[in-house]
Formats: sequence, C-alpha cells, structure tokens
Amino acid sequence: MTTSWTAPWANPLHWAAGPQALEWALLLALAALAGHLVQRATRLPKIIGYAVVGALTGWLGFAGAAWPLSGVGLFLLELGIAVLLFEAGARLPLRWFRHNPMVLVQSLAESLLTYAAAYLAMRALGLDTPVVRALAVIAMAASPAVLVRVVGDLRANGPVTDRALALATLNTLYALTLGTAMLRTIDRGEGTLVAALASSAVVLGVSLLFGAALAALLALAFRALHPTSQDTAIVMLALIAVCAIITVPFGGSAPLAVLLGGILLKQFHPRPWVWPRQMGTAASMLNILMFVLVSSMAAQADWSRGITWAALVLIGVRLLAKVASLLVTSAGSGMTMRKAFWVGIAMVPMSSVALLLTSQFVSASHSIGAQVAAIALPTILITELLGAALVSFALVRTGEAVRPWRQAGPPPPGGEEPRP
Repeated sequence: MTTSWTAPWANPLHWAAGPQALEWALLLALAALAGHLVQRATRLPKIIGYAVVGALTGWLGFAGAAWPLSGVGLFLLELGIAVLLFEAGARLPLRWFRHNPMVLVQSLAESLLTYAAAYLAMRALGLDTPVVRALAVIAMAASPAVLVRVVGDLRANGPVTDRALALATLNTLYALTLGTAMLRTIDRGEGTLVAALASSAVVLGVSLLFGAALAALLALAFRALHPTSQDTAIVMLALIAVCAIITVPFGGSAPLAVLLGGILLKQFHPRPWVWPRQMGTAASMLNILMFVLVSSMAAQADWSRGITWAALVLIGVRLLAKVASLLVTSAGSGMTMRKAFWVGIAMVPMSSVALLLTSQFVSASHSIGAQVAAIALPTILITELLGAALVSFALVRTGEAVRPWRQAGPPPPGGEEPRP
C-alpha cells in the first residue's frame, strides 16, 4: 500500500531525470566539499579531494561511472576537456616561439623522447606493438587540466609556471594528433610511418579547419559583446560545444580542434585574455565533474601485480624522459637547469586527455583497447593524485607559489585566499 508521503517516489514519472541524475548531483556536491576541505586543512590543491572522491566512487561501483565511458558521461568528459583546452590554447601566444624558438625545440624533444622511452620500456615487458604504440602516445601528454587547476589554487605565477603550461599544451596537441590518427589503423596492418604521418596530417588539417572557424566566430562575437558579460560566456560555451560535436564526423579530433581554436583566437585577439566570470563558474563545475569521472574510471582498473608493475615502469620511464629532455635542452631556452628540472617534475600529471584517448582506443578495438586500458588506467590514477602534489611542490620550490603546508588553517574572512 502506498501512503501519501511515498506516492511521489513510487510514481516513475516523477523521476524525469532518472535516479542517476540525483546521484551525479550529490556526487558533484560531495566532490566540491571534499576539495574545499582538503585545501582548507592542508592548503594543497582541491583536485586531490576531487580525485579521492572519484576513486572511491569507482571502487564502490557507482552505476553512472561504468567503464568504458559512453553516452552522457562521455559527452560531459569531452565538453570539460574542450573548455579547458580552449582556455589553455588561448593563453599560448605563437609569437613566443618566434622570440624564443628553443621552447618549441624543448617541446618536440620532450615529446619524442617520452614516446621513445615508453615504447622501449613497454616492448621490453613483452607487449604487442599496437598496444605499445598506443601507450607511448598516451604517455606523451601531460595534463593541462591538472596544471591549470593547481596553478589557480596556489595562485602561482612565474617562468616555471608559464613553461610548464606551454609544454603541457603542446604535448597534448601532439598526442591528440597522433592518437586520433592511430584510431583509424589500430586494427589493420597499416602501421608504416608513411601511413601514420598521412593519417596525422588529415586529422590535424580537419581539426585546424574547424578550430579556425571557431576562432573566427568568437573574434567576431567579441566585437559586439563585452569580454566579461554573461552573454559572452554563453556564446563561448555554445560555440565550443558545437565545434566539439561537429568536428568528429568530418574526421577530426574534437579536443584538438578546440585547442587549435584557442591558439588561433590568441592571434586574432592578442589583447590580454579575460576569462568571463560566468564562464569560469561553468568551467569549474565541468572541471570538478571531469576529475571525478577520470579518477572513478581509472580506479576500476585491474590492480594485479603484473599490471601494477607495468604501470609503475611506465610512470618511471615517462618521468625520467621528460626531466632528462628538458635538462638537455635547457641551454638557450632562457631557463636554468634547476628550473628546467622542476618543469620536468610538473609534467608528471596525466588526466582527462589520457583517459579520453584510452576510451577511444577501447572503442576502436576492444582486444587491443582492453590491453591498453589495463595499464593506462592505473597509470592515470597514480599520476593524477601524485602529480598534483608534485606540481605543488615544484611551484613552491621555485618560489612561484606560497608554501601551503606551512600556512594550514582556515582562510581569511570572505573565503578568498591571500595572493602571494
């Protein structure tokens, strides 16, 4: 018998959004609270709290976070990545490379050496070539998402911060170009260098075309809209979402197109970048959801002894390759070897882009993708949690952020942290 107070819950029509919508809303609130408490108690980045909540969600078998991602969960992850990569690209001036071309040399060397080190290490463990190639591409990309979030939480500013963000943005661009091209040939015998380069050129060309269209439309919109108005934020979000949706059917990469759109917009609109406050709030919600999704997916990996060992090997050689490449190329780059070392440490985090590439490999080939995901997922979770702490330590050691662990305690009245 249904009583009057239980009648609304018994009628399925009242669950218009579904039980999972309620679960995700509560999960988002819990993650935001956890991030706030972590920063309040330790002054460490909020992302650590988000990732811990996500990891617990994955281990507990939350129904809305089933691997592999699909449907609404996949779309939200892609939208969160798109918004963040657009912001990262819009902060990267191409004129910098003309005045200091060694930055681009550093980026290429760091990415190539990381790919080579990961490839050789995984082959030494006896993995098949297609699996090794996919893991090497995934290992190339650092996480602009983690870096942007940690830099924002610690109010960091300086040459190490700028260089780390630039290198993470560039190696993400390379990884998305190569990774998306590999999706077309992963289950076929077209593994030659010529085929790989041709596929990468097509992906890059199509993505560049849509990215240029996005940048041009936004540049036109900025002529009529105030940079910080609510209407500007809505237009930006809508156009970014449209670009992400329509790029893939034409053979491009959605996150790559948005990233290129942000870079090109910086050239069309060279004035200091102003991120609308309304856009920042929406982006923050997407970022929290993105970090929860990433860690919940990664926590569902098979943590057997062999898989864990392979993941630790990949993390180790990846770190050594990035640090070594930056030390070798530090001469003439405008950075001392000490600062180059800490930039290399800041390249540790892997997060949303790595997870998206892993999910795409699983969708493209279940047999190969399953082997890739088995090693990539624990690698992503470890580097996301450990990487956020290492980025904080690197920025503090170089004097570009305050020492959070020496200033533990409640924030000042008003809720804002003091700017160093």
